[in-house]
Formats: sequence, C-alpha cells, structure tokens
Amino acid sequence: MSSFSTLVDNLSFRDSDRESRVSQLSRAKSYASTNATSMTSISGDIKSQLHGGYSHPLARAWQADRQLTKSMLVYPLFITDNADEITPIPSLPNQSRRGINTLVPFLTPLIQRGLRSIILFGVPLAPGSKDALGTSADDPKGPVIASIKLLRRAFPDLYIMADVCLCEYTSHGHCGILRDDGSLNNAMSVDRISDVALAYALAGAHCVAPSDMNDGRVRAIKLKLIDEGIAHKVLLMSYSAKFSGALYGPFRDAAGSVPSFGDRKCYQLPPGGRGLARRAIQRDIGEGADAIMVKPASAYLDIISDAKELGRDMPIAAYQVSGEFAMLHAGAKAGVFDLQEIVMESMQGILRAGANIVVTYFAPELMGWLDQ
Repeated sequence: MSSFSTLVDNLSFRDSDRESRVSQLSRAKSYASTNATSMTSISGDIKSQLHGGYSHPLARAWQADRQLTKSMLVYPLFITDNADEITPIPSLPNQSRRGINTLVPFLTPLIQRGLRSIILFGVPLAPGSKDALGTSADDPKGPVIASIKLLRRAFPDLYIMADVCLCEYTSHGHCGILRDDGSLNNAMSVDRISDVALAYALAGAHCVAPSDMNDGRVRAIKLKLIDEGIAHKVLLMSYSAKFSGALYGPFRDAAGSVPSFGDRKCYQLPPGGRGLARRAIQRDIGEGADAIMVKPASAYLDIISDAKELGRDMPIAAYQVSGEFAMLHAGAKAGVFDLQEIVMESMQGILRAGANIVVTYFAPELMGWLDQ
C-alpha cells in the first residue's frame, strides 16, 4: 500500500491547477485517515466504539442493570385518628394526612393505575393519645390497625406494610421507652416494639418494618412471629441502616414526631458511619430479617450498594425520604431542573446502587410517567 506522502506527491505532480490540487489533497487526507482508523480498529481497538450501543432510547434503557417498574414502588401514607380528615402537609407537596374513611376513595384510582404496595404511618391526634410508653401504637381501634383491616377487605391484592416505631405515639417523641436520664431503655423498648409489630401482623399486615433502630428488635420480632405461628406469612423488613440527619423535617411535620428534647443521634446512625451501617445490616440479617432498608437514599448510595453486597440474596429497599422529596420539588419549582427528569434520574441512581424496592412519595407520579 502506498504511503500517505507518496500519494500526496503523485497528486501534486499530476495536477497543475491549484484548486483542484487542494481538493484532491483533502480527499487524500480523508482517505488516509479513514484507512488508518479502520486498520487500527481491525487490529483490536474495536472495544472503544460505544455510541452505537446507546444511540436509541430503547437501547439506552437496556443499559440499566435494573428497569424501574411499578411493582418496585411503595407509597407512604399518614393515617390519623380523625376518620374523615384530609389535611395537606405544607412541607410535603401534594401529600396529606388522611383519616380511615378517606383511604378507599383515595387509593382506588392509584391501584387501578398499578400501585401494588403502601406503607402505613400512624398519626394520633386525639387529646391524651400520647404517653411515655406509646400505649396507643397497638390500639385495636387506632389508625394503623383499623386501616390494615379495612384495606385487606377493600383491596385483597394490595401489599400492606406497616412501619413499626413509637415516636408518633410517645409524649416525648423518641423511638422507644426512656430511662430517668432521658436515654433509651433498650430492653423495654425492644419488648414494646416487638409487641406492636406482632399486633400489626395479626391485624393482617403483610410486612412489618421496624424503624426504631433499637438493638436486637429484629430478633425479638422474629421470635414473637414464630411463637404466634405466623412467621411464615409476614415479611420482616428492617430499617437496618437508618441515618440521623437533616432530611426528615417534613416527615416529622406530617407525623407529629419531633422529639420534645434532644435528638436521635444516639440510636440512628451517624452520616459518616459506613462501617456501623455494615455491622447493623449484618446483625439484622443474622437476627432473621427478610429484607433490608436503607434510609435516606440519595446521599447513601454507597450504603445501598453495601447492603446488596452483604444481603446479596435478599430484597434491598431504599427510602427516598421526605427531605429528598421536598428538595426535588423545590428545585423544579425554582427552574433548576425538570421534575420528571430529575426524579427518574434519582430512581436510576437508587436502582443502580442495588435497591429493588423504593419507598417514595413520588409513587403516583412515577406510575404515570412509566405509562408514557
């Protein structure tokens, strides 16, 4: 094959017209460049060519490790003891506290559109409904147990999860029973939490999800489910890696669970505590958890990835919490980004990290976007 310089010289001698010579010189350079690229590719550099693999929207979708589906979504609901209440939550756009009489009309169109699962949070508002022991948490007539029974009848195929914690029911707003010095009494808290979980399971919850972060509560719940003979039909999802931080404000507004003193940093994980999170995940797997939850989601993608590594044969859930939800709404409202685009991007990040269940307040919007 002639060299590039020889080809150029021959063209120069053959053609005395300058413009023609320039034109042919350009064609020669292009030929030589294309030929060189082809020769390099043929010799083994083909793997550098990637664009064709994602040039089409469907091909781009195929690049994802996991495809977002409606069955992955869990929608949080705040249920009050005022049966007819619908009260918008200012810090949580498009979300409301709801009474039991409003649930069926609200959920019917969502279920028709493909909603498969919800998680319930009780919000007692009646005078005297809160005390130091959180005794109303498992009240048979309370909002959670009454809602579980109603929804099992109304929607037999709806998967009902129940958050298990005492913070909404205690007068002090902490996630367990306290000692005289204000610290958590872990033994008493675990005994109480496991009783509440059992009550929700007996009422018909398909899944109980302890979010209190007390040591040993997964084992205690599992043992009570076994003793009651219902462990085979109730999924135990542990909030194993629940971090303290600034992203829970709107939730606490919704649930009325702001601590009356102090904070939760001594039992929720510190934001930098990756090792602690891994130990908590391993502990809860060993204590009988059937699924693992990481909360919040977007700032803790590495923890979701760790959870998938440690519990590779288990479902991994991520909770896109109230502060994440509110921030995305605020950014979209300010014109920083398009809401649909940023929410879908956040979902891809959560799934890419390893989650296959996403608890999110965006569930209604996501179902519509997935239909498009």
